[in-house]
Amino acid sequence: MPHTSSDASSDASSDTVSAQPVGADGFSAVPGRGGDFAAYAAETWPRLVRTAHLLTGDLQEAEDLALATLTRARTRWRRIPRDDVAFYVRRSLVEHHLGRTRRRRLTRLPAPFLPERPAPSAPSALTALTALSARQRAVLVLRYGEGLGEAETAQLLGCSAGTVRTLARRGLEALRADPSFALRHAVHGARS
Repeated sequence: MPHTSSDASSDASSDTVSAQPVGADGFSAVPGRGGDFAAYAAETWPRLVRTAHLLTGDLQEAEDLALATLTRARTRWRRIPRDDVAFYVRRSLVEHHLGRTRRRRLTRLPAPFLPERPAPSAPSALTALTALSARQRAVLVLRYGEGLGEAETAQLLGCSAGTVRTLARRGLEALRADPSFALRHAVHGARS
């Protein structure tokens, strides 16, 4: 004989689940069911684009990178622990950027017959950052732009804290050597 109290509670819970409001974008407005993703994405977008812009050096590419990162996060949203969302999204952004950089490097073909594209005018700090290797730039952006510690940066990049220190030191040395950057910008937190 079935237990009547559990049947009644399961019927009530199924009614509340089916009666959940769903927005025009198809995500429900109930926390834990996707609605919190829309709020998270709206809140995170400006910072994500800023970080991506520092990584890529190009605003349009940065917006594409941020959108691809949020798209990836949305597909895995239910499996991401809520206390690790910021870490997951930041790591996804950096990994996606480094992967794009590797693919771009492999697919570039020498084309001496094509005319040079005029270089867009960019702030000297951004120009100096784009001259660094992708990993050096990622370390500097995460350490000094995002304010993360060595351990957090190492965890995001999947390397040791010693590698982070080395990449940061070499990146800062390259920035100091850049004449357009060295005289105008002080790098906070760096040893002189």
